Amino acid sequence: MIVRIMGEGQVKLDDDHFTELNKLDDELLREMESGDEQGFRRTLNALLDAVRRLGTPLPDDALEPSQLILPSPDATLAEVRDMLNDDGLIPG
Repeated sequence: MIVRIMGEGQVKLDDDHFTELNKLDDELLREMESGDEQGFRRTLNALLDAVRRLGTPLPDDALEPSQLILPSPDATLAEVRDMLNDDGLIPG
């Protein structure tokens, strides 16, 4: 799957990494629902770091369609809330 982090670029992630990413996504959703700004910030950064660590960066000039778009590390709680679907940021 091709994942874009807003403001950074794209990475290719194997499907077997989504179990780990979904755990972080679930934690992020709980923190957002409770209004835990510090927890939200910590978990968002952990999620984005995991995507960077597990994924293979695509070249800057690659124009692949992204199947998943994640917020930038400095996104606000409100901005991330607007990006959510029923499963959080990451489907599954």
